[in-house]
Amino acid sequence: MKLAIKKRIFYNLLIITAFIGVLLARLAWLQLFDGVPKPPSAHGRTANKMAVMQRESRIELDTGRGRFVDMFGRPLTNEVVLSPALFPLREDIQPEQLISLSGLLGTSPKKLVRTWKSLQHPAFWTDAATGSPLRLTAGEAAALERLKIPSVKSLPVVRRYANNKSGKQWLGFVAEQPESVLQMNAKAAASNRLSLSAKLGAAGLEKTFDRLLRGEGVTDASYLVDAYNRPLSYDAMRVHAPGNPYYPLTVVTTIHLELQNRIEQLASQKGMKEGAIVILDAKSGDIAAMVSLPFFNPNKVDAAQGNWSNRAVKAAVPGSIFKVVTAAAALETGVSRPGDHFMCRGGYGKYGLSCWKKGGHGDITLARGFAESCNTVFGNLGERLSPAALEWTADALGLGRTIGWKEPFIDGETLRQIDQEEAGTVFGHESHPEDSGVRAQTAIGQRSVLLSPLQAANMVVTLLHGGVVQAPRLVSGIQYANGTGMVRFKRHESPGHGRISAYTANTLMKWMRAVVTDGTGKRLQKAVWDLAGKSGTAQVVRSGKALNDQWFIGFGPVQSPKYAAAVLVQSREPGSSHLATELFGDVMDILSEF
Repeated sequence: MKLAIKKRIFYNLLIITAFIGVLLARLAWLQLFDGVPKPPSAHGRTANKMAVMQRESRIELDTGRGRFVDMFGRPLTNEVVLSPALFPLREDIQPEQLISLSGLLGTSPKKLVRTWKSLQHPAFWTDAATGSPLRLTAGEAAALERLKIPSVKSLPVVRRYANNKSGKQWLGFVAEQPESVLQMNAKAAASNRLSLSAKLGAAGLEKTFDRLLRGEGVTDASYLVDAYNRPLSYDAMRVHAPGNPYYPLTVVTTIHLELQNRIEQLASQKGMKEGAIVILDAKSGDIAAMVSLPFFNPNKVDAAQGNWSNRAVKAAVPGSIFKVVTAAAALETGVSRPGDHFMCRGGYGKYGLSCWKKGGHGDITLARGFAESCNTVFGNLGERLSPAALEWTADALGLGRTIGWKEPFIDGETLRQIDQEEAGTVFGHESHPEDSGVRAQTAIGQRSVLLSPLQAANMVVTLLHGGVVQAPRLVSGIQYANGTGMVRFKRHESPGHGRISAYTANTLMKWMRAVVTDGTGKRLQKAVWDLAGKSGTAQVVRSGKALNDQWFIGFGPVQSPKYAAAVLVQSREPGSSHLATELFGDVMDILSEF
């Protein structure tokens, strides 16, 4: 009997123990997954706090990426706009409200409702043309609020780029680059790793300064939501932002925004389709404006297809503006002097060269040949000059190499401010540069000669500086978010293998003035300023069609130079008017206002 009692007690205890075990297992489950308070986490957050965070839905207002400004601090990126934010729909909307809201958003009521009902999290209504948050005017934002629809709010959001095409290819664009992000995350601490959807600089200044622009985190707005991700209150918004007072950084460019926009408008008004216009400050060599055509919209660039191109830094056939180099080489080596005479009968008689003037210029001096851009004179000089002399002089004038500002910066890596700048060439891959025909054609800026509009404008600045090549800056410095300076990029010369003499530089500037007073640039005598320069027309073939690339480079005003400029108008029909010369005059007239 006693044994039976003991057995019953044992079995009862066993059942009770099993029941307690089940309860403990259930409690452990609840603790891990159902929000039962747990000990503080490694980050100092209690389970209750974490549960609250899990009931928040956030909408991003600012990526935290640094911004660009012009030389006066005017914003080039990161414009703050009011944009409509839609929250998961939980209430009925009156038909008249829906119609009014659809009108404000530029869509149909049917599409609006379909999009709205599909939302799992808050989202900005986007501009159909750009995919960026739709911009509302102050009046439209007020009208939206007057509709009193709880599930839609007007919120301030940072829009990286304006929704329009422009010639600011130097600014570049950002794009998702998951492979690059993976590589960076592999080397970064866990706290500094980026989302695979993070946008990085893909071209232009966005790319060259990307490492400094990534910021310290996003700014977003959060709302408490229910189990269906619907906001519990549309008025209980909380804004979360990184607390670092030094970030995001501001990159200060050398660009004069008003001037840049005026030049872009001028190019459009004149019907310019392809090419570039570069404006440099004559004293500093800094880039004041740099316009590339065709224009582009940074919101629409496809990085994978590479349909971004800054023609201001791309090498092109220079034509007769290269005669500046040939003339400098002739003076530096002593193979010719300003008063030397040549005979031009319209045709050079060999190498397929001819002068643009039918019947020729007759007896003509070197100085006069420069003003008249006589191919006979310069073909002759090309035959006299050695390939080494032409290449040395080109280098001394900043050609045949990149000249944009660059210096060792973070971790010893070289910071190149200008993205994808091409060096250009004199003889390129010519197998026999010593051949007389090769040298004659090279001397007039044809054959394998290539240079960029930036280099062409900087060559003028080099002459103005007595033969010293400057390194054009596009960025002057970087500032912390609180306005204090982080770093200033000092001006410096562009290192080369030599320099031309001040005498040669001054002689060439006088000859460039003669181009306007009594040569191929006479039409510029009507300009506001007294100008000096050199024209050029390069023969090119594109898609099997013979076309002309027109150039004009120069400076003004002559008495006290303020700006140097290069204008390249590409793909003009042979025989058409010289639009580059006309544009140069118009550009200088605009510059006279600044």
